[in-house]
Amino acid sequence: MDLAGKASINRLKLSTFKLNTLLTITKAINANLSTKELLKRYEEILREDLNIGKLLIFKYDKKWTLILSSGCSKEIIKRIDVEKDLLEHKEISFITASPNPTLRVFDNIIPVINNNIPIAFVLIGDIDEEKEGVSPTIKHLHFIQTLSNIIVVAIENIRLYKDSLEQEALKKELEMASKMQSMLIPDRSTLPNNDKILVSTFYHPHFEVGGDYYDFIRLNEHEVGFCIADVSGKGISAALLMSNFQANLRALLTTDIPLPEFVKKINERVMASAKGEKFITLFIAKYSYKTRILEYINAGHNPPIFYNMEKKEMLFLRDGCVGMGMLDDIPTLKSGTLKIVEKSKLFCYTDGLVELVDEDGVSFGTEQLEKNLANNKDIDDNINTIIKQQKILEGSTAIFDDISILGIEFYS
Repeated sequence: MDLAGKASINRLKLSTFKLNTLLTITKAINANLSTKELLKRYEEILREDLNIGKLLIFKYDKKWTLILSSGCSKEIIKRIDVEKDLLEHKEISFITASPNPTLRVFDNIIPVINNNIPIAFVLIGDIDEEKEGVSPTIKHLHFIQTLSNIIVVAIENIRLYKDSLEQEALKKELEMASKMQSMLIPDRSTLPNNDKILVSTFYHPHFEVGGDYYDFIRLNEHEVGFCIADVSGKGISAALLMSNFQANLRALLTTDIPLPEFVKKINERVMASAKGEKFITLFIAKYSYKTRILEYINAGHNPPIFYNMEKKEMLFLRDGCVGMGMLDDIPTLKSGTLKIVEKSKLFCYTDGLVELVDEDGVSFGTEQLEKNLANNKDIDDNINTIIKQQKILEGSTAIFDDISILGIEFYS
């Protein structure tokens, strides 16, 4: 057989090898093999079948990471800075004459691009650089590029799939946490609606779980306690601290404990739980049906709005102290009292309601709240008007925090 015939047979064998290799790799990917196993097979093909002696793969996953190293010393690897040495390469590059001596030990850089963004860099070099004949890195370069693209994209898809599973698991955990947290918030059907008071509420966490909380507790036949609170920050950590706060509130708030003593005890427990990393603003109050006296402490919270419907007078309930968990010892603490004789309304809320900002950068503020409360409509109607006005349930883009409302109407 002449040389041309032998060359033709060799080309056929090489083409058959490449096709069979791509088919084998495709089957391995479809079989859902692990990243480790795919890299192992890729390394075997390049080293044993294609005679590639030096091989590195750097892949991006939040940061650049070396995912495969073969035939290279640790010293060489340490000297390669992906962002400094490799990011400039947008196409296959020959680097045997690179000004960087570290890169000169390799022959080529093969960037793997996805959506015009580099997600990996493959560095390859020969086993025997003195051997006669065509270098395998030149002879098989485009095949290596094709194979590298297939492997790296497959590994990226595995990562994305795992991320999606983790996201789905996290979503389910958040949904469960949201259900658990909602159980801590009193159901509206359990709140008083009698000839003495009417209680109306609204709760809207910005995410699945939030750091807002309100509660209403019957202390005895003639006395009730209630509060509204807001943890600094958002998300899981805020929700966990609020859950702990709810347990302490329920354990400590009784008829016998004076509000100043209650606040001091709550502050100690918040400090122990949050360790100064978070704090809770709180409005806590007791109301007696017999004496019609409202006693309260505002611990750094948005001042609730009290409106006397008969006298047309409005007050902001500010007396109190700093937020819970801000300081080990509360420097000054003042409780406020209010005797409610005429028909009146009390509107308590968290700061998410007044930190709504529209497209013009204008916040909702308390002025709008005051306008919506200064009338003879019942508290439930006032709250519904505010919710509709601010499109809170319609997914308004102005909302960026939890929103909670606790409204009480006192009858004369």
